[in-house]
Amino acid sequence: MRIVFVCSGNICRSPSAEVVMRALLRQDGLEQQVEVSSAGLGDWHVGEGLDRRSLAVLTSRGYDGERHRARQFEPGWFADHDLVVAMDASHLRDLRKLAPSDAPDKVVLLMSYAGEDVDVPDPYYGGPQGFSDVLDMIERGCRGLVEAIRPQLTR
Repeated sequence: MRIVFVCSGNICRSPSAEVVMRALLRQDGLEQQVEVSSAGLGDWHVGEGLDRRSLAVLTSRGYDGERHRARQFEPGWFADHDLVVAMDASHLRDLRKLAPSDAPDKVVLLMSYAGEDVDVPDPYYGGPQGFSDVLDMIERGCRGLVEAIRPQLTR
């Protein structure tokens, strides 16, 4: 199974989700069955690492995001991925516009897996608490996503 998380610039939300999802899959012994990546809809940060504030919050919770480098989502990825996970409603809308007619069900909102119909807000222009709150949300969403895909995976 292949999953890509998508946000605006791929330096805060989507790479944090990628890091959290990988850790959860590894913890459950499922990391060999799911390929996880992330990307941004825009190209502003291509090649950059995680935002230092996102990285600090991830590190404080025991995650490793040091190797991340931002990249831009490419529409051809719909054919190669089972799920394209949007961080907010605007990403969901933009991704659905890009999706081929046979792929609309591949585009999902992360927080739907936590039973919440809410956006993961962009913490970029806010203070430190926003990055912590966003990571709380991402952890809930990713835990729900692992539970949702578990029946499709074999141990």
